[in-house]
Amino acid sequence: MSQIPTSPRSRFGIRFSLLARRWRRSIDARLAAAGLTDASWVPLIHLQETGGGISQKELAALVGVDGSSLVRVLDFLCREGLVERRHDEHDGRARLIHLTELGTQRVAQIREQLVAAEQELLLDISDQELANILTSFEKIERRLLAPTPEADA
Repeated sequence: MSQIPTSPRSRFGIRFSLLARRWRRSIDARLAAAGLTDASWVPLIHLQETGGGISQKELAALVGVDGSSLVRVLDFLCREGLVERRHDEHDGRARLIHLTELGTQRVAQIREQLVAAEQELLLDISDQELANILTSFEKIERRLLAPTPEADA
């Protein structure tokens, strides 16, 4: 019979994956009550954070989906009046995605709901503990984004 891992390093990956899924489900449930799916609110947040005016390819990479999936989401967001596609001034063939005024207002509502959810979920964690967690996340993210020998081959 195998033993259940007890060291923090051997437990981290599974615990982190499960926590991330639970966190996302909790946030998604709150935003679904406002009529937003994760497929629609996540691109809006990324557009605001980048200042808008990014390509579909760049946005797809930020959101973590393939381009064809993002096209359907962007079509929906355009119909809702939340984003618009504009011609790129530097490349007439390309189109860039921008938030509309309504989209900017919607992002403000989303952020209010995210802040409320995060305050509730992080209630028992001090600012210092949270800062330490974020520092650790940044280290992990740097490692994940670092070039690998396989990618160079």
